[in-house]
Amino acid sequence: MSKSAPDQNSHTPLDSVDDPAEALDTEHVHDLINMIKESADKLAADRTSRGDLKLLSRAIRELRYAFKVFTPYRSRRKVTVFGSARTRPHEATFQQAVAFGRAMAARSWLVVTGAASGIMEAGHIGAGRDNSMGLNIMLPFEQSTNSIISGDPKLVHMKYFFTRKLMLVKECDAVCLLPGGFGTLDEGFEVMTLIQTGKRDVAPIVFLDEPGGSFWNDLQDYIKKRLLGHGMISPEDLSLYKLTDNVDDAVRELQQFYRVFHSMRYVKNKLALRLNKTPTPELLEDINAEFADILVEGQFTVSKALPEEKDEPQLSVLPRLVFRFNRRSLGRLRQLIDCLNRGWVKNPPAATT
Repeated sequence: MSKSAPDQNSHTPLDSVDDPAEALDTEHVHDLINMIKESADKLAADRTSRGDLKLLSRAIRELRYAFKVFTPYRSRRKVTVFGSARTRPHEATFQQAVAFGRAMAARSWLVVTGAASGIMEAGHIGAGRDNSMGLNIMLPFEQSTNSIISGDPKLVHMKYFFTRKLMLVKECDAVCLLPGGFGTLDEGFEVMTLIQTGKRDVAPIVFLDEPGGSFWNDLQDYIKKRLLGHGMISPEDLSLYKLTDNVDDAVRELQQFYRVFHSMRYVKNKLALRLNKTPTPELLEDINAEFADILVEGQFTVSKALPEEKDEPQLSVLPRLVFRFNRRSLGRLRQLIDCLNRGWVKNPPAATT
């Protein structure tokens, strides 16, 4: 175990900390670290094999270092870009990724990719080194780090796909997928699954094709015919992502998602949507009428920060939309967020003269 990890008796006394919320958070952190230690001790008691221990040890070390690299950038919006490592610079899809990366960097977003060639390199070319982050997978072929991010302190090398994928999805505020092979499809379907099942917070997903391309439209036809047509997904699940062949539309989709919506947090049996703007009484009334189906009980209410959110003081000034969410209708939750962002549910307010 790391020598820098606090020992079991290194708790900060609660009466020595000025902020009670900080004291409670410090104690919670120590409790979590002790749980990790206890799990490690149980591995010996379980007589875990050397191979399993090597896998677990490497995974923990990879994640610890990745967390360390990403922590200073948690306050910046990030978009993860997926796509084929085999796409060449002369191809329209490559140029589309360059344009997308450039547009997002111009809006102060960081562009996160798998750090290799093809679409990943294109995204970094567009964003530039200062606005790029990378999570490279170590393979015996086709996965050398691209020249834009190579040697940068914002680059992490990882052995396992599962740790790399966790970071690519966990640390982003949006996802953009361009055409790619098995890996790209795997990443796209996994992020949609995580959002559809509530295993990660709702975030915008864009499938971006080359101008006039049909790569993602062909996939959409399959999804509608086979998945939706056979009842394997719900109609509202189609709201979880957007297809386009236009960079401006893709950028607008990501930007619009955070126009009013800021973030979300489950607090006991309630969901709090943190907002940049308080909903009008008219909008709140329409939301209660339109989205009652996603409530366990009660209504949607506007609230200040909940007491349990005191560990995030930087968000305390934001208004909340608070409700008892059924934690099942994630496609409908995305539709609710869209309504909050545009400021109306079914019909836009009449223009005033």
